Amino acid sequence: PEDTVTSSFARFIAAARPQLLSQTVRQRSKRMILDSLGVGLVGSTTRVFDIALRYCRELYSSVAVSSVYGKPGVKLSPTLAAFTNGVATHSMDFDDTWHPATHPSGAVLPALLAASQMLPPNTKPNGLDFLLAFNVGLEVQGRLMHFSTEAHDIPKRFHPPSVVGTLGSAAATAKLLSLSCAQCCHALGIAASLAGAPMANAATQAKPLHVGNAARLGLEAALLAARGMEANPLILDDIPGCSGFSAFYSLYQPQPLPAPGQHHQFLLEKQDVAFKRFPAHLGMHWVVDAALSVRNLLINYAGSFSPSLIRSILLKIPVSKYINRPFPSSEHQARHSFQFNACAALLDGEVGLGSFSESSIQRQELRELLGKVVVEHPEDNVANFDKMYGEVALLLHTGDVLTGKCDTFYGHWRKPLSKESLLKKFRSNASHVLPEEKIEAIITLVDNLETLSDSSQL
Repeated sequence: PEDTVTSSFARFIAAARPQLLSQTVRQRSKRMILDSLGVGLVGSTTRVFDIALRYCRELYSSVAVSSVYGKPGVKLSPTLAAFTNGVATHSMDFDDTWHPATHPSGAVLPALLAASQMLPPNTKPNGLDFLLAFNVGLEVQGRLMHFSTEAHDIPKRFHPPSVVGTLGSAAATAKLLSLSCAQCCHALGIAASLAGAPMANAATQAKPLHVGNAARLGLEAALLAARGMEANPLILDDIPGCSGFSAFYSLYQPQPLPAPGQHHQFLLEKQDVAFKRFPAHLGMHWVVDAALSVRNLLINYAGSFSPSLIRSILLKIPVSKYINRPFPSSEHQARHSFQFNACAALLDGEVGLGSFSESSIQRQELRELLGKVVVEHPEDNVANFDKMYGEVALLLHTGDVLTGKCDTFYGHWRKPLSKESLLKKFRSNASHVLPEEKIEAIITLVDNLETLSDSSQL
């Protein structure tokens, strides 16, 4: 049927044209691409990335045509390159975050990079085609998340990139490969059968696999659809008694995606993303900024920061079980701990790459601070990236109380990173694996992506 939600998504994917991309959407998506490349490059230095890369190189033999982040001369098959680069992107939880909650770029960009290298020389997509496909992947993710009120809050069941990211990757790749409307429909259906990962694996080495698999499996879904595989043409519709995409979200109320007419407005136009200043779960950015604020108050109060002055530390945070970790014992747990990030910020005056090393996590002075933390969950502090806040109060032995609060951290879509801050982050991340001239070349390529004749150069 032509009047279904699923068919409307398929029509949109097939019919979208570059002219629909406003200047705002182009600039925002290029910022996302550059940031995602940077976190993928620094992510290629992590142990979980090494495990994923070794797995791909040892267990699979294939035509190796697609590049791997941070590994000059190493190439894998397109699907495995998408997987490995997706793992790198999320290996430090340093990648962008949208609202409703997901990591949009990491699921899409690795698939498009791998696919663009896979295509024959005379069919390479240009930079504008690449940018359009990227935004189609974002649009599908955003639209799907808006179909359920459950998706607006910090997730409890499924990790969103493993769900909407897989379909976004499929949609983006289908667009880049110029699949027909029917093939786009089947790509979404196939991707739905490959989607989903439980939140219980957050704060473990398995979590980056969620983004790696989203990139890889979405690409595979599009390739299978291109080769004639079919799936349920109603996968996005709400069919009573037979769950399709509604299996992942309760209160699922899908709406058709309007055809991309002359005045179509992409969701990225209305809703920017958040870029992280340090490699941890997005929720940590509220408590870190609050902790830095109250740290300055203590320095002004006492002349220096002295942990011995603190009797207890009160954190007022939203209820979210998987990021409420009083005594994290690994880097991945630390990246998902309100308590750790608040105490690291208090102790060091910053949170950065080095904050999550084993030696930093196990410091005696940090463990002592963690022992002073008390958590409260105010009713008005909801687990929602658009509404939550972080508050850190220091109760001193003198009886005085110093309080820092953050409603919107620097990097949030309401308080976006400046161009200078974003470039500083990219240069810092990329410098771990690339020389300066290559770093500057990437910045120039992304900045002029619309004029690039062959997107595989990226």
